[in-house]
Amino acid sequence: MLGSSSFRQGVSVYLPHWWLVTLAQGFSLILVSFAFSIRAQILGATFAQFWSVFVAIYASYICCSAVVYMVVDKAITMKACLDVLFLPASLLPLIYGFWQIKDDYNERTQDALCKPLTTETAADMDDSMGYKKPLEDKDLQILGTTDRAYSQYLMFLEKLNSKKRLQPHATPSVFWTIISCHKSEIVVSGFFALLKGKGNFKYEGYVLAAALLFCKCCESLSQRQWFFRARRLGLQVRSFLIGEFPYWFHQTWTTSVQLCIALAILYNAVGLAMIASLLVIIITVLCNAPLAKLQHKFQSKLMDAQDVRLKAMSESLIHMKILKLYAWETHFKKVIEGLRELEYKWLSAFQLRRGYNSLLFWSSPVLVSAATFLACYLLKIPLDASNVFTFVATLRLVQNPIRQIPEVIGVVIQAKVAFTRIARFLDAPELNEQVRKKYHGGCEYPLEMNSCSFSWNDPSKPTLKNINLLVRTGEKVAICGEVGSGKSTLLAAVLGEVPKTEGKIQVCGKIAYQRYQETLLKCSLVKDLELLPYGDQTQIGERGVNLSGGQKQRVQLARALYQNADIYLLDDPFSAVDAHTATSLFNEYVMGALSEKTVFLVTHQVDFLPVFGCILGLVNAHKDTIGISDHKSGPPQRVKEVSAKEINDIHGSRYRKPVKLSPGDQLIKREEREIGDTGFKPYIIYLRQNKGFLYAFLCVTSHMIFLAAQISQNSWMAANVENPSVSTAKLISVYIAIGICSVFFVLSRTLSAIVLGLETSRSLFSQLLNSLFRAPMSFFDSTPLGRILSRVSSDLSIIDLDVPLTIMFTSSASLNAYSSLGVLAIVTWQVLFVSVPMIVLAITLQRYYLASAKELMRINGTTKSALANHLGESILGAVTIRAFEEEDRFFAKNLELIDKNAGPFFYNFAATEWLIQRLETLTAVVLSFSAFVMALLPTGTFSPGFVGMALSYGLSLNVSFVNSIQRQCSLANQIISVERENQYMDIQSEAAEVIEENRPAPDWPQVGRVELIDLKVIQHNCLCIRYRQDSPLVLHGISCTFEGGHKIGIVGRTGSGKTTLIGSLFRLVEPTGGTIIMDSVDITTIGLHDLRSRLGIIPQEPTLFQGTVRYNLDPLGQFSDQQIWEVLDKCQLLEAVQEKEHGIGFTVMEDGSNWSMGQRQLFCLGRALLRRCRILVLDEATASIDNTTDAILQKTIRTEFKESTVITVAHRIPTVMDCTMVLAMNDGKVVEYDKPMKLMDTEGSLFRELVKEYWSYASSGNM
Repeated sequence: MLGSSSFRQGVSVYLPHWWLVTLAQGFSLILVSFAFSIRAQILGATFAQFWSVFVAIYASYICCSAVVYMVVDKAITMKACLDVLFLPASLLPLIYGFWQIKDDYNERTQDALCKPLTTETAADMDDSMGYKKPLEDKDLQILGTTDRAYSQYLMFLEKLNSKKRLQPHATPSVFWTIISCHKSEIVVSGFFALLKGKGNFKYEGYVLAAALLFCKCCESLSQRQWFFRARRLGLQVRSFLIGEFPYWFHQTWTTSVQLCIALAILYNAVGLAMIASLLVIIITVLCNAPLAKLQHKFQSKLMDAQDVRLKAMSESLIHMKILKLYAWETHFKKVIEGLRELEYKWLSAFQLRRGYNSLLFWSSPVLVSAATFLACYLLKIPLDASNVFTFVATLRLVQNPIRQIPEVIGVVIQAKVAFTRIARFLDAPELNEQVRKKYHGGCEYPLEMNSCSFSWNDPSKPTLKNINLLVRTGEKVAICGEVGSGKSTLLAAVLGEVPKTEGKIQVCGKIAYQRYQETLLKCSLVKDLELLPYGDQTQIGERGVNLSGGQKQRVQLARALYQNADIYLLDDPFSAVDAHTATSLFNEYVMGALSEKTVFLVTHQVDFLPVFGCILGLVNAHKDTIGISDHKSGPPQRVKEVSAKEINDIHGSRYRKPVKLSPGDQLIKREEREIGDTGFKPYIIYLRQNKGFLYAFLCVTSHMIFLAAQISQNSWMAANVENPSVSTAKLISVYIAIGICSVFFVLSRTLSAIVLGLETSRSLFSQLLNSLFRAPMSFFDSTPLGRILSRVSSDLSIIDLDVPLTIMFTSSASLNAYSSLGVLAIVTWQVLFVSVPMIVLAITLQRYYLASAKELMRINGTTKSALANHLGESILGAVTIRAFEEEDRFFAKNLELIDKNAGPFFYNFAATEWLIQRLETLTAVVLSFSAFVMALLPTGTFSPGFVGMALSYGLSLNVSFVNSIQRQCSLANQIISVERENQYMDIQSEAAEVIEENRPAPDWPQVGRVELIDLKVIQHNCLCIRYRQDSPLVLHGISCTFEGGHKIGIVGRTGSGKTTLIGSLFRLVEPTGGTIIMDSVDITTIGLHDLRSRLGIIPQEPTLFQGTVRYNLDPLGQFSDQQIWEVLDKCQLLEAVQEKEHGIGFTVMEDGSNWSMGQRQLFCLGRALLRRCRILVLDEATASIDNTTDAILQKTIRTEFKESTVITVAHRIPTVMDCTMVLAMNDGKVVEYDKPMKLMDTEGSLFRELVKEYWSYASSGNM
């Protein structure tokens, strides 16, 4: 036995009479684990099952013998206790052998870590490939069938439904449903956890180096199986936070088992003084209870604060174009910074509680030893090398599990919070099937509504009331009404998106909400595709950023037509296209391709109404309830079609495939990631923030002093435990004093790490936020939102919560490992012959592992971005997806992306277990060699105290080294989040917001004169705008002057460059040549904030933010409530806002979803009226409002902005007829620029053609 009397008496080491039995027990468990590891390839399932039966019978015999021994001799020994425990330990592999054997052995991912000692595994191959070249997505093997998201989804759904059938009136627990899905995996991983726990305490008796090696190998193999299977279970559960939970789940009870066995050994060593150890452990646990409760509270608060901040960031990033146009970036950035400060409050509180937990459990071994030795002194228990270093060795073995308790508590708390949030989401009410749908053909009435009322929110105030509607097959129904009258709500009701409060609705046929070549022709897309570099393979950016408004609508029309549905719901599809295109679309699409289909068309363009068989007029706008006025017109009559030449101009002669370009020319590029070993760069980036190096130095120094104190403690005890000149009181007093002093350095280390994390997170986020808000629009056009959000959510969360403490634990674990090796080498210097090569080999293995692990984590980050992006777009387009009944396709795509994201994560932890398996074998060899050396050296070479001290450090050597390497690998993986943050911290920014030496006058612009200069026809000083540096020119040689106070109309067919020209006025895109001068000031010479804040705009896409009505009109708080009410009156919104609860304090939901599209546009007009800018831009501002409201608004603009320069982009020709000048554009060039009446008198004028087309289809409607 370690430190036994044989050492004191200086005699040889003898084995107890039962050493062969103990060796057989350990060897049999090793062989069982080995058999299960390689069964499928070498031994087969039969042998594994046979051997588990044999071991169970053998264990039964040993257990019975031990019970008989205890009864007859009336004595309980450690050997007898372990023999009794041997039976349940052997029963678990027996169950496993017959239960788990039914799994699919042929899945390579299943066996990746189950056969680490015999064959080349998937982890081996990935590591080998990763060492030779950087890993890519295509290099990774696909996940096994049982590990894929779809299989786990079906299993979860089956268990959930079965629980619902058993308890139809109760809500089944998500947690217990998951447990029931994976109970077998939990039991199997628990077996290995128990086996590992038992392996720690096989050292009762004299030291036998060979037995030590066997036991350590047994511990290593079982522990790796435990961790691997627990991680794999976490992968299957999916959620990362919950996925961490199975990894730590068994730690909660195995630590307790280890402590119980340790207490039994302590009782054997120090007798009743063990009670002092037990009391300190109990007090530690009791002290932790309130801390754990507070930690849970702060974790919940932190996650809520993260949600609010992420929502604000997401909203700002989505609508970044609007923020730049209104010069609101600084304000919204400050709002996010304020939310981040609130998050910091909870983050610091949470991290401090984690720090206190860490301090409590790191100091508990010191307190336990102090209390125990003090109890020995008070109880007059003699101290000698035998019981002192048995106690010290046992304490060192269990101190690592004890120190992991804070992490276990943290993960359990995080899992509980995550479970609660996920369960709350899953328990939310589903979208009820409000509409009875039939999909068989031959229905006479595709849509029937009988006394239906619908309400978005309050059932007592229905949005649509008492709707009765009967529509025949093939009938065309026009839906018209004032802004906010409920036209879109009626379509949503047909789709089943609006809760039905009463009545019955039935839909017969497949619905399309909004065949290939024919589809392109009917939707007037042929010419547009010819202009795009990749034709129909051109990537559409997020929310269609690289398409004009008209192109977006026509793509949606094409998508609907391609579905070949029975019922078509068209929500104002012609508002963003010119009259020529609108006529073609109406004739070719609605009246041609959909001639046999049932069509519901919401429109403000009354020109089309005469051809409809049924006109639904929604009346009583802005009231609590809205009804229908049904006007049946006479026999349908076709609008006169435009000439064949005009149609050909729109369609193009035929669709020609574009010139093939490289993939790099696409708008959305593959996400960039670092490749290979970046060395210390990400660590330097992290530590150079806000005195990071200083805090890291304090952290490391504090732990070094703590380690020195611990070694001093044990050295003092080893040197003087049998020194008669040192009294027991002095021996214990000095020991306790050193221990108490060391606790203060643990506190210093913990606080330094926490401050390091908080200050670094603050600095990194500030830089990232500034970089994003100063990025040009081209960055947001070509970067999917999911990529950005993954960095400000998951990556930032890792930096906030994990990196600082991982740095602390990594440095601590590394120092612990090398200090243990140092103590062992000092006592037995011969061990250096083995340990030095072992360290070199360990470093080589680690480098071999990191070559692949880093790439796997980088791939994990990029696949996570793709997953987040797809999920975000799916949520935004949920209504469209449900309308097309494409839920299954999008769900399958989501599962595919989950598997792609889970693969790198799985192989990363498989490779980690691969590494640790080998490192533990190396450390077991070092320890065994050291034990052999001490057994072979002459008697009296070392004092018993130092031998005991050396072996106490040696026994924990494998734990220390493996923990060190594991922490280093974990830190290397986590630091990749810093690497990913840094990629977006140095984005090339826009021009300066303010140029102090060249600021315009406070009242600039005074006149509102705008000059676009082109001195010559040859394009030398021409305005040449590109969306991105690598894309073709969009505007070619624009030259004209907008005089101050003039009303300028800009017209042209869809895609002619009108919106791009407007973007250049606000410098959303910088000119590559040419000059824009406003009131004698070159706009490229002043700051962007000074420019944009002096201009007004009503954008093409109306945008509202989550907040109040007042906040949406005046987010900067520059105007009084009275001014806001006056503007609402002028915008025809006064009555609608007054009827809302709290008036201008009424809450606007995300994206303004509780307001109609037309109302959102009116709010944008209200912003312009408040700012009263000298230059106002209307970018198709009245496309989504009816003609009557349009006329009122045009009058309002003429009255309120009569002294201002108003630049109007319009598809409705009457909108620009009273303008001072009209600019006609085509293909990014100025075709003509003159007074509208003069252009009307000019033969061949583009403007004249557009006017003629408009009145042609208007007059054909008998208007």
